[in-house]
Amino acid sequence: MTLRSVDPALASAQLKELRRQIPLLYALLTVNALIVSYTHYAIAPVWMSVWVPMALVFVCMVRLASWVRPHRQVIDGAEAIRALRRTTILACLLAMTYIAWSLELGRYGDVRQEAHVAIFIAITVIGCIFCLMHLPQAALGVTAIVTLPYLIFYSSGNDAVYTAIGINIFLVTVVLIRVLLNSFDGFRKLIRTQAETERLNGEITKLAHTDMLTGLPNRRLFFAEADARIARCRNSDQDLAVGVIDLDRFKAANDTFGHLLGDQILEAVGQRLQSVFETHGMVARLGGDEFAFVVEGSPEHALFVATRACESLSQPFHLGDIIVSIGASCGLAMMRDVEGSSRALYDGADYALYTAKNQRRGFAILYSPEHERRIRSERAVEAALQLADLEAEMEVHLQPIACIATESLKAVEALARWTSPHLGRVGPDVFIPSAERAGMIHRLTLTLLGKALACLDQLPPDIRLSFNLSAHDITNRETVLSIMSLVRRSKIVPSRLIIELTETAVLRDFEAAEASVRLLHSLGIQIALDDFGTGQSSLSYLRQLPIDKVKIDRSFMAGAKDGKGREILSAIIAFCESMRMQCVAEGVETVTQLRFLKAVGCNDFQGYLLAKPMPLGDLLVWIEDHNQSSRRLIHGG
Repeated sequence: MTLRSVDPALASAQLKELRRQIPLLYALLTVNALIVSYTHYAIAPVWMSVWVPMALVFVCMVRLASWVRPHRQVIDGAEAIRALRRTTILACLLAMTYIAWSLELGRYGDVRQEAHVAIFIAITVIGCIFCLMHLPQAALGVTAIVTLPYLIFYSSGNDAVYTAIGINIFLVTVVLIRVLLNSFDGFRKLIRTQAETERLNGEITKLAHTDMLTGLPNRRLFFAEADARIARCRNSDQDLAVGVIDLDRFKAANDTFGHLLGDQILEAVGQRLQSVFETHGMVARLGGDEFAFVVEGSPEHALFVATRACESLSQPFHLGDIIVSIGASCGLAMMRDVEGSSRALYDGADYALYTAKNQRRGFAILYSPEHERRIRSERAVEAALQLADLEAEMEVHLQPIACIATESLKAVEALARWTSPHLGRVGPDVFIPSAERAGMIHRLTLTLLGKALACLDQLPPDIRLSFNLSAHDITNRETVLSIMSLVRRSKIVPSRLIIELTETAVLRDFEAAEASVRLLHSLGIQIALDDFGTGQSSLSYLRQLPIDKVKIDRSFMAGAKDGKGREILSAIIAFCESMRMQCVAEGVETVTQLRFLKAVGCNDFQGYLLAKPMPLGDLLVWIEDHNQSSRRLIHGG
């Protein structure tokens, strides 16, 4: 075995062991050389008994100092091999010098001095073998250099005693060499086992920190690395961003094409993100279709990289014969805005992501404290809804809808009101979206409709009830069937119920919405299109759906102050008249607006000019007062 073929890990381990043993060898050589020199001081030449041993001692002390000085704990494999090669060469050179000096010194003195030299050489061989046990090349080289001249020198004479000693030393040396080789073989196997164990541990650690599908770091490694980078940036007074990326339409693609193709999409997403963040930071897959990244630098730089990631993921994925488009939204939080660990930054980025998903889908948004306050409020509402006694806490307020021509009350719109024992009054614009996110909208809708129908039962039979359904309601067949069942059980004439739908609700899933609308209409329930004019493709909806009424959005009332706004409003009312549909104006607040609506032929109106939403008891009183004041609005203004 040559040093060129030594495994670097084995070489490092050899050098580590030699640092503990070789100092002992040099100490042994120094002491023995001084003792032999002392016993030959009076009989050998001065240069041989003083100067040569002093030179040898000096070399040994220099080498001893180099071995005992502090060294690096971690040794490079190539450096260790060079050190072992250097040690082997120096050991052989020193052995040559020692044996030449010893044999020459053995020529002086009597039998005792000669025996002392023989013992010195034997001890040197044994000491070298044991101290160089972890470097067999050096041990064998020194043994050969010392033992062979020794045996030749003492066996060449006619003294049988020295010949016997030489044979004994030779046999002992052979045994020690065998022990040396066996010991080193065991040492080598141990080091290789340790190296293999470390390699396997390294692979296990890598697997434990790697997402197997995408090859990206996983959640555990991401947060550990993010914390390390945060600490480094704080020490260097630099900024850092943690971002969260969520795929926008992945679930639909996964459900449509299957989980196998879904995995291929995630793998391709990982490759694109790796390409984007390769020179900008670290990106990881946290689980599902959620990814996260760390980018050092300014908010502008972080937002630039996050935008690149969203743009990259918005490009179609070509997977065999299938082309899939998904897209992604991103939220970022800067270290300057959020104090704490990577978990705190992640939470901030998650708040921003939530805002992006709801307001700017497909874009990246930087965190602000307002995001957190709003989302914490929404989550508090969701939590309170989960625990709410809907029957006890929810109530219905009713807002009158009157005929413009006769001022007679024609209908009331049911508006949800919630008083939480924990949060107090919560507006419908807050708790209804929360109920949709929490999956409670079905139960909430049926509870409110039941209360509204109970109110309608106490109103005059010529008054209708207008009730709003969300996009989740109208596209859910189970909810629609439950509504129909509830109407039948209430004994209310179905034609007294008006279901209001927004254009957005219909647009979400037109086929499902159309089927539900026709099912409700078949029972006799009237259908009204709410917030007309604010959505898209309104005319096509009116043509395809059985719409009975159109409610003009209140924004058109606010714009009726100028000539252009009045022209638009007149056109909408004229269109409804041409389609033979009732037209209801929302948000009427002034007599001027009311007179204009009457002049252009609008059928009905509602708004604060007529009345605000009120509980049933107040409405009954209001109806009685309203019937007693004939034509109060038109002529009393």
